[in-house]
Amino acid sequence: MLWFVGLGISGFKSIPSEALEVLSNADIIYLEQFTSPIGKSDLTKIKNTMNGELKLAKRWLVEDGNEILKNAKKKKVVLLAYGDPYIATTHIELRTRAIEEKIKTHSIHASSSLTSMIGECGLHFYKVGRIATIMSEVKSLTTPYYVIYKNIIEGNHTILLLEYNQDKDFFLDPNNALNGLLETEKGQMRNVISLSTYVIVASRIGFKDQSIISGKISSLKETDFGKPPHTIIIPGRLHFTESDALKIFGQCVDEPFDNTEKTKKISKQMMKKYVPMVREALEEIEPLYKDQQEFQEILENAELYVKDAEKFLEDGQDEVAILSIGYADGLIDALRLAKGLDPKM
Repeated sequence: MLWFVGLGISGFKSIPSEALEVLSNADIIYLEQFTSPIGKSDLTKIKNTMNGELKLAKRWLVEDGNEILKNAKKKKVVLLAYGDPYIATTHIELRTRAIEEKIKTHSIHASSSLTSMIGECGLHFYKVGRIATIMSEVKSLTTPYYVIYKNIIEGNHTILLLEYNQDKDFFLDPNNALNGLLETEKGQMRNVISLSTYVIVASRIGFKDQSIISGKISSLKETDFGKPPHTIIIPGRLHFTESDALKIFGQCVDEPFDNTEKTKKISKQMMKKYVPMVREALEEIEPLYKDQQEFQEILENAELYVKDAEKFLEDGQDEVAILSIGYADGLIDALRLAKGLDPKM
């Protein structure tokens, strides 16, 4: 038998009552700590509720899963995890393998820091987009950077989990994470993150010393966010009820505002750059062909493609808009080449 049990978000006291009986009857309890650490006092309380063996399970042991599955075939085994047991995809994969190996499984759910945090900040959970993790290496931040970009374009909020290294007892500081995103912006230049970006830093959600601090990155740079774990939220389009709740539930260094106004789709950024360039090139080439009637249709088509591109973009047909401006650019390049001119603008 293999039980998947959630520890909740407030340490031992948030363990569901049903789970306490399961823990007391288990032969082996694997306490998974790679998603978040367990305090020493809570660890002592967990030990006091059980009669079996307690094993502190590192990430590799859970991901490998062979030891856990082998024991679960003959013994009562529990995988105890912070929050809800199925927030971690590793646990879902382990349960899938257990069922395939004819091992009985059972689940006891508990509150998750992800769902609880959004409510504690006063945000609407249905507006949460894809979640990303920020690691300490700046070169790894391109993926979370574009997760933020896509979420903001859609008006959604981005939850950014910060690196936790169980072996080194290391937590990434929120300021270091934000500085890493600012550095990534310098290379990507999509206008996703700047010192004026509004962010929320949620710390130790579910504990007595939890804190929620929000403001512009520039305003939070010198802030001491206290003991970890921390999570960063980058709001997308804020409903007025979210802004009102955020001001009451947490500490707002700056008035909450919408992050979506300054970030545009890549297609719109491209069109803003290329439409003027193509129009300028068209105006330069037209006088060279004004007395050549056979080329007028090509010039007219180039003009029509530019207009079509603008209309397609306005209608939300981004891909077709880019194709249209590309066709116009191609026609103009052909005309430039025919006159022996450099097609590069």
